[in-house]
Amino acid sequence: MIGDFLRAFSQLTDARFSAVLVKSLGLTVVLLVASYFGVGWLGTLLPAWDVPVPFLGEVSLGGVATGFAVVAMILASAFLMFPIASVFIGFFLDDIVEAVEERHYPQLPEVTPQPMLEALLDAARFLGLMIVANLVALVFYLVLAPVAPLIFWLVNGYLLGREYFQMIAVRRMPSAEAEALRKRHFGQIWLAGTLMAIPLSIPILNLVIPILGVATFTHLHHRLTGLRPQPA
Repeated sequence: MIGDFLRAFSQLTDARFSAVLVKSLGLTVVLLVASYFGVGWLGTLLPAWDVPVPFLGEVSLGGVATGFAVVAMILASAFLMFPIASVFIGFFLDDIVEAVEERHYPQLPEVTPQPMLEALLDAARFLGLMIVANLVALVFYLVLAPVAPLIFWLVNGYLLGREYFQMIAVRRMPSAEAEALRKRHFGQIWLAGTLMAIPLSIPILNLVIPILGVATFTHLHHRLTGLRPQPA
């Protein structure tokens, strides 16, 4: 696994990796900004009742609800920003995997690119799963605050490892075989995903970790299928 990581790390300067980073972060920011505006719009639909607020006097019900919702979204963004970025990076997963395979596994035949609609559906499913899992985990973060980082790492490590490995594997084998391979190496894949999730809580570093993770899982997948990388 260390060798998988080191080979992935050595390729971080690849221009295709940088392009995926820019596109995924851009989409993440757009989604979060749109969410804030959406919450504000929903607030305008509430009845125009005035309610007393300490130190502020009479304010509209919609304003109070919108204020609470925006604050809640800002707090949630601290936990969701990088899981969401990871999902969008998964949407551009083919670009990263192709760059890795061209450099380290040139003997592999080309694969048919995933249809756009199918990629969108996979990304939407993964995004929904990540958001729901992390929102549910927020409850445990509050109740079990001392071990909140461990919960974050384990939850996101499982999800990232499961989804990234499966998406990479199905490019070159039937879905059932990919799932069977993932289950046979469940512990190793979860560990790799958890090691990938730990730096997600470190600012700046967490921007490149999902890309590094996809490259690492590409090497991991090929190693588990018995394929050795060629010298770069």
